[in-house]
Amino acid sequence: MAEQIALPAQPIHTEPEAKPDSAVVRDALGVGVAVGLSGFAFGVTSAGSGLTLLQTCALSLLVFTGASQFALVGALAAGGNPFTAAAGAFFLGVRNAFYGLRLSQLLALPRFVRPFAAHWVIDETTAVTLAQPTRRSARLGFTVTGLSLYVLWNLTTLAGALGAEAIGDTDAWGLDAASPAVFLALLAPMLRTGMERAVAALAVVLALGLLPVLPAGVPVLAAALAAPAVLMVQGRRARDTAKRERR
Repeated sequence: MAEQIALPAQPIHTEPEAKPDSAVVRDALGVGVAVGLSGFAFGVTSAGSGLTLLQTCALSLLVFTGASQFALVGALAAGGNPFTAAAGAFFLGVRNAFYGLRLSQLLALPRFVRPFAAHWVIDETTAVTLAQPTRRSARLGFTVTGLSLYVLWNLTTLAGALGAEAIGDTDAWGLDAASPAVFLALLAPMLRTGMERAVAALAVVLALGLLPVLPAGVPVLAAALAAPAVLMVQGRRARDTAKRERR
C-alpha cells in the first residue's frame, strides 16, 4: 500500500464578505438625508446672527463641516470677536485632517480626485466609509454620502436663510441635534472592546467638562487626549501584570 504523504496545511485567506451595493447606497442616503436637513437650522441661525445670504451660503459651499459652521455663527451671535469665532471653528475642523489620513489609505483614490474628495471628509462620510467591509463599498459609501449630504446641506442652508422668519426658533425643531445624533448612532456599534468604550467615555467627560471654560472647538481637541491616556493606563496595567507573573 502506498504511503500517504501528509502535505503541509495551506494557509486559508478569508476575504471580507462583500456588501450589496444597494445596501451601501441605502445606508449612505439615509445618513446624507438625515444630516442634510440640519442645513435648515444652520441657515436660520446664520441669518439670525447677522450674516448675509451670500455669506451664509458661502460657508456651506466652501467650509462644509457643520460643527465648525455652527460654532462660528454661534460665537458671532453671542457677540464674539470674528477672529476668535473663526479660530474656534478652525480648531473644531482640525479633526477632519486626521480623518483624511485614514481615509486616504482606505479609499486609495487617484491623485487628481483627492483634492475634490478632501472637501467631503467629514464626520458622516468617515463613519459610513469605515463601516464598509471592502474598498469598493467604502468608495461607494463615501461618494453617495458626500454627494447627497453636500447637495442637500447647501439647498437647506439656502432655504433656511431665506425663510428664517417663517421657520422660527430652531431650538423648538431640534434640527441642530440631527447631525451629532446620526454620527453617534453610527459610532456606537463600532465600540466593541472595553478599551474603545473607555476612550469614548473619557472623551465625552473631557469635552463636556471643558466646554464651559475653553473657547469653542478646543474641548473637542482636548478630548483627543482620551486615547493616549487610556493607552498609558492599559500599558501600565500590562507591565504590572507581567511583573507579578515573573515573581
